[in-house]
Amino acid sequence: MSQKVIVIGSGFAGLSAATVLTEKGYDVTLVEKNNSPGGRARSMVVDGFTFDMGPSWYWMPDVFDNYFERFGKKVSDYYQLERLDPSYTVYFEDGPFEVPAGLEAVISKFESIETGSGENLRAFMKEAQIKYEIGMGTFVHKPSHSILEFADWKMARDAVKLHLFKSFSSYVRKYFANPKLLELMEFPVLFLGAKPEKTPALYSLMNYADVVLGTWYPMGGMHKIVEGMVSLAKEKGVKFLFDAPVEKIEIEKGKAKGVWINNELHPADAIVAAADYHHVDQNLIDPQWRSYSKQYWDRRTMSPSSLLFYLGLDRKIPGLEHHNLFFDADFKGHAKTIYDTQEWPDNPLFYACCPSKTDPSVAPNGQENLFLLVPLAPDLDGDESTREKYFEMMINRMQMHLNTNIR
Repeated sequence: MSQKVIVIGSGFAGLSAATVLTEKGYDVTLVEKNNSPGGRARSMVVDGFTFDMGPSWYWMPDVFDNYFERFGKKVSDYYQLERLDPSYTVYFEDGPFEVPAGLEAVISKFESIETGSGENLRAFMKEAQIKYEIGMGTFVHKPSHSILEFADWKMARDAVKLHLFKSFSSYVRKYFANPKLLELMEFPVLFLGAKPEKTPALYSLMNYADVVLGTWYPMGGMHKIVEGMVSLAKEKGVKFLFDAPVEKIEIEKGKAKGVWINNELHPADAIVAAADYHHVDQNLIDPQWRSYSKQYWDRRTMSPSSLLFYLGLDRKIPGLEHHNLFFDADFKGHAKTIYDTQEWPDNPLFYACCPSKTDPSVAPNGQENLFLLVPLAPDLDGDESTREKYFEMMINRMQMHLNTNIR
């Protein structure tokens, strides 16, 4: 008889864990507190608009390719990918800057702004590729059960190439001086949980993913990835239980025995918790079994939060691209409010995603699907008037740049 495993959470991690375990012969049930799968990658359908509620950038396509290939499948078996060109548009104070698809096109664009920066970008990306290949092979595809996994001669040799002890900020300034180019290079690391000055240069691998591997979009929305993973999971035999919030992981003598859902114990031989680590450790496990104390978690630096608006517009918005970054404000000043002062920004950078520019299926005919995002420090207090203030701020700046009445 197969051992029974319960996986908590149906985001990318939970779906992949459940599918791999099922293929290895385990009897797997995936439990999800929401009424649909996807975790942060859920979707919301309202009046003919389909909104992706979480991720909207499809980078590192090789990761998804490798996942489906593991089971003898292809991405194209589940969803259709389109490479975006331009990859995205950045709005500076003096106007828009389109980032084209492909390294050579970006090199030409950089050179038009700063003489010599084109070849510098080529050299930067050559090193970034090394970081990507070593970083993915060394850190991502190892289980990280012990530091001894990384204690070998090859790791020591590769560490020199990774620039682990140089900041991203100082590293990128070896190649570029123009403020626009610096902001373009630094923006991908803004969501990693620290400012560029405190992020290792290793993360230039993000720039390689951006410029060389490209920005893609699964037609129908990012939730198509979830639908593909769910379809594969069911094909392999994973069972799903929705509207099932886990209240507690039952542990006896140091061994997990099951999970409590709606005051009912669901027994299992093993539990995989693919929900937030902090939530699992502090809320689902009795104190004597926790890995860390409350004081430990209080000292951690949490990743940025965000304020999101989902908008259905009754007309097309000319000039707007699929991905739009509004950097017409103080980049360093906004970063400081996230990581240092932890307060609401006076004049925030923000992101506008308009997938209906690429995919007519996500909005009614002749209309536009738009969501706006402001990155923020976690745990800020704010009421409806605060949210309205930032909404007005973003709409005003968009209307100014696009010379269009969005209201």
